[in-house]
Amino acid sequence: MTDAGADSGWFESVPPGDLGAARKAIENGTAETPKDWPTKAVESGFAEDKEEYYEKLHQATVYAAREAAEEEERADDQQLKHSIRAMDDTERTANELAERLEEWAGALLDVEADATGLDFAAVVADREPEDATEERAISLAQRAIDLRDERDDLRTFIERRAPEVAPNLAEMAGAVLAARLISLAGGLESLAKMPSGTVQVLGAEDALFAHLRGHAPSPKHGVIFTHEFVNGTPLEDRGSASRALAGKLSIAARIDHYSGDRRASVHEDLRERMATIRARADETTEGDDE
Repeated sequence: MTDAGADSGWFESVPPGDLGAARKAIENGTAETPKDWPTKAVESGFAEDKEEYYEKLHQATVYAAREAAEEEERADDQQLKHSIRAMDDTERTANELAERLEEWAGALLDVEADATGLDFAAVVADREPEDATEERAISLAQRAIDLRDERDDLRTFIERRAPEVAPNLAEMAGAVLAARLISLAGGLESLAKMPSGTVQVLGAEDALFAHLRGHAPSPKHGVIFTHEFVNGTPLEDRGSASRALAGKLSIAARIDHYSGDRRASVHEDLRERMATIRARADETTEGDDE
C-alpha cells in the first residue's frame, strides 16, 4: 500500500511490468486499515480481474524476496563470512596436500631437509623433475604452496576489511576472530542479536550438544579461546574471562550493526574488567605460595 490516499493500494502509481517499482511499493507502502485490494486493483485498471491481480502480486513478492536475498548475500559482512571460510578451506587443503606429499616425495626425491608440512612442500616445489613421476610430485607441491599463498592473501583481505565492516568488533577481537564470529553467527546482524552466553560458546557446538546430552561438562568458551584475554588467563579464571569477553563482544557487535561508530568506552571497560580478573588470579597465586 502507499500513502497516496485512504483507498490507495500498493499498486497505485506502479507501471505495468515494472517489478522494481512494485517491490518498492510493497516494501515501503502503508495503509491505516485493510481494504479489498483485489477489487480496487480491478477498478483502478491495474488488473483485468482478481486472478490477474494475484498473479501480479505473486510476481512482485517473489521478485522482492529474490532481490532482498541477493542484496543480503552481497553485503559486506557476508563477504567476510565467505572469506574466512575460504581461508580455512585453503589452509586445510594445503596442509592435507603437504601431508600427502611428505609420504610420496620424502623417499622419491631424497629431499635433504628437516622441513615438514608446507615448509617441506616449499622445498620440493623448487626442485627440477627428472622424470614424469617426479614432475607430478613437484606439481603437487606447487599446488600446496599456491594454496598457502592464497590463504595468506585471504588473511590480508580479512585484516583490511573487518575493521571497515565491524570496527569495534575487529578492534576488540582482532580481524580474524571478528570475521570468524560473524561467520559462525551467519552475519553481523545475527551476531548482534545473540545473547552473550551464545557468543561465548560459538564454535563449541559439539561440546555444547554433548553437555546437553549429559555426556560432558558445559563448555566455557568456543573460538574466543584464541583471544589473549582468554588463553592468557589462568585456567581457573578462564570462565570469568570468557564471560567478560563475550559480553563486550556482544555489545561491540550491536554497536557495529546498529550505529557503526567506534566506542572507546566499551574497549576500556573490557580492559578494566580483565585487569580485575587477572589481579584476583594473582592474589590467589600469592596466597597459595604463602
